[in-house]
Amino acid sequence: MSRSTEFAGRSVPKTIVVTGASDGIGAAAARLLVRDGHDVIVVGRSEAKTRAVGEELGVPFFVADFARLHHVRALAAQLAEHRPNIDVLVNNAGAILGDRRVTADGFEETFQVNYLAPFLLTNLLLDRLLASGSLVVQTSSNAARLSARVDLDDLNNARNYSPVRAYGNTKLELVLFTRELHDRYHERGLSTVAFHPGGVSSNFARTSRSSVGALFRTPVPRLFFQPPRKAAGHLLRFITPAPGEALVSGAYYENGRPRTVKAPPVASRLWETTAALLGLDEG
Repeated sequence: MSRSTEFAGRSVPKTIVVTGASDGIGAAAARLLVRDGHDVIVVGRSEAKTRAVGEELGVPFFVADFARLHHVRALAAQLAEHRPNIDVLVNNAGAILGDRRVTADGFEETFQVNYLAPFLLTNLLLDRLLASGSLVVQTSSNAARLSARVDLDDLNNARNYSPVRAYGNTKLELVLFTRELHDRYHERGLSTVAFHPGGVSSNFARTSRSSVGALFRTPVPRLFFQPPRKAAGHLLRFITPAPGEALVSGAYYENGRPRTVKAPPVASRLWETTAALLGLDEG
């Protein structure tokens, strides 16, 4: 473990943006962070649910549907206007869907919601994140190891599509994004991690048009998976590490430890391809 890759938490309060915060892990994390004295901004797709969480906690909230990239761009502008600094960006929003669908932006929906949108949001906020020496946390999944591949010629999942494979692909892409974000910007003060939260008894996937959705509509998650509050505790470990605990920037974590995810060495090319798809100026 290289010392240059380690990072530790700073004292509270921190300004923390949590996406996917209208329910599940995101909402639970927001509640814990507010309890601990942080300045939290919650972001969600459902206006009613996001408003409910924001008003419950007395914190700012913004609504953005990541299946619409103009919502992501508007969100970045709102966040930049609302807070002069952002200490932590939690890219937690995500979904497992069903039949292959293409968004109005021209991308397969899983690819856009789970990967393109957080990539775009992070890059649009990058100057602010660098100025603050921020931490970016990506909610990934062990699907990145178990059911994923990155094909730069088929990022839109047009060939051999399945909901589970498309989901896994995006979670692997988030891991590669995390590595590349570290490689490009850690020396300038930015830290980043991806993590698998474990099985969670939440509304995640309940509306999915897939076999995973069918599972989440049974009693199995409630009986055998951890509650969102416990999963949120895994996330909070990166935001406020225990005294003396050093975490590894650029790493993917499972069960509290960095874990290797085997993938072809395409992180840099994936970044460049993604930036081009989104029309981002890398110069």
